[in-house]
Amino acid sequence: MNLDQYFNRIGYRSGTEPSLDNLHALTRAHAQSIAFENLDVLAGKPISLELDNIFDKLVLRRRGGYCFEHNGLFMWVLQQLGYQVSTLGARVRLRTPDRDDLPGRTHLLLKVELDGQSWLTDVGFGGFSLTAALRWQDGLEQQAPHDRRRLVYEDRRWFHQVWQENHWLDVYEFDGLPMPDSDQKVANWYTSTHPDSTFMDQRIVARAGADGSRLALLGNELRIRTPTGDLETRNLAETEITQTLKDVFYLDYANYNGS
Repeated sequence: MNLDQYFNRIGYRSGTEPSLDNLHALTRAHAQSIAFENLDVLAGKPISLELDNIFDKLVLRRRGGYCFEHNGLFMWVLQQLGYQVSTLGARVRLRTPDRDDLPGRTHLLLKVELDGQSWLTDVGFGGFSLTAALRWQDGLEQQAPHDRRRLVYEDRRWFHQVWQENHWLDVYEFDGLPMPDSDQKVANWYTSTHPDSTFMDQRIVARAGADGSRLALLGNELRIRTPTGDLETRNLAETEITQTLKDVFYLDYANYNGS
């Protein structure tokens, strides 16, 4: 397990010293190269949070994963490079838009302290994974390579929002508290096994495109949100899935059959 293997996986050839430019570049390279996916969850396979297993899956076997795997790996990378990084837990808002309802704290993201400022990075949030670090400042609109973001502090909670279809969409909320390993294990168990978990419903695969597009596979529907914001969709036959996983999402499957 070494950084060169990871850099080869994400095609990273830029600097490695701790800096904001390099943090942005690493975030984007990861999100564009290693897909978010829940295929093992659907197959009933356990999701390991052991770093060696995550590295083997995402880097050596050229698979993807979800937040605990992506951000667990990315945290290790940043620590190896000398960044001051810690975990945060969040409550996903995409299926619970009513702020009076409180979903479980099931998402992992990262906080990076750099040059006296706090930044958020999150390479494990599916079609909304960050492609640049986000400055932790109330109300500051920030243009990332793939979309516009902001953090707002309201009702004693932080809301991470993305500008989409002419409005600000809550993607998740967080309280700024760490997410220790014990909490990650509980949340990982819930998201990978509970029948109410989003990841138990259907195939979910996503990657950020190098051209600014967003690519997603939901069930058998391939979705491409172009850099201009237009949404293109196509329903795939089951026989097309394996090749789509390889060509569009850079996932290495000899013969994916949904199991």
